[in-house]
Amino acid sequence: MTVLLVMLGGAAGAVLRYVIDRRVQRSHDSVFPWGTLTVNITGSALLGLLTSWALAGGEPDAVRALLATGLCGSLTTFSTFGYETVRLLTDGARGYAMANVVVTVLAGFGAAGAGLVLGTAIWH
Repeated sequence: MTVLLVMLGGAAGAVLRYVIDRRVQRSHDSVFPWGTLTVNITGSALLGLLTSWALAGGEPDAVRALLATGLCGSLTTFSTFGYETVRLLTDGARGYAMANVVVTVLAGFGAAGAGLVLGTAIWH
């Protein structure tokens, strides 16, 4: 049953990632990967929120499999982040590549922390 929940969450997360990425990237006339940044920050915030819920004793294994592992696991994308950073470097956009790394890492940690703080305010 757990594998099925991970698959369902993963399918939903992959579709969300694609739709969000395309919509966000279409609205920016830039080589910077705004869509990937958006899904990674969103997924980090959601995972922080779910972690806070788990720390408060409210996350059963089924919810973790569906939302944390499945949905957040496929919504966020380290491989695309890595690929896009290398692509920016090879295209000569070194400033964008550095900004992508710094902003993604800092914003990802910040979003996860914000989700944790928000969840703590809600569930504790």
